[in-house]
Amino acid sequence: MRIELTSVFVDDQRKALAFYTDVLGFVKRHDVPLGDAAWLTVVSPERPDGPELLLEPAGHPAVKPYRDALVEDGIPLIQLAVDDVHAEHQRLTARGVVFTQPPTDIGTAHVAVFDDTCGNLVQIVAMKPAAAQ
Repeated sequence: MRIELTSVFVDDQRKALAFYTDVLGFVKRHDVPLGDAAWLTVVSPERPDGPELLLEPAGHPAVKPYRDALVEDGIPLIQLAVDDVHAEHQRLTARGVVFTQPPTDIGTAHVAVFDDTCGNLVQIVAMKPAAAQ
């Protein structure tokens, strides 16, 4: 068993695509029109055949209260791996990304949390070498 696809609910798929590609650096993999929405996925340029992130429309009535509660409590909806949290924090801050938690050492890893402008908090994490074994 392996993870091939996971999703994140977004307020606006086109805005999310621009953020996840132009700002974060992902690459669009699929963009299949489905009425008012699309099957819209992005992948890491480091692993173009790797797991996809589906930019899922947030139209279901349960999504808004769910995401609002997570944001209010400061809980990220997704976590993305990076090599260096401090370097990513600097790069993304320079691109206008708003962080709700600066780089923080949590013992086994460094983490930071930012607003994806599409209704979610996203955590970036870099595991420390000893913790990754």
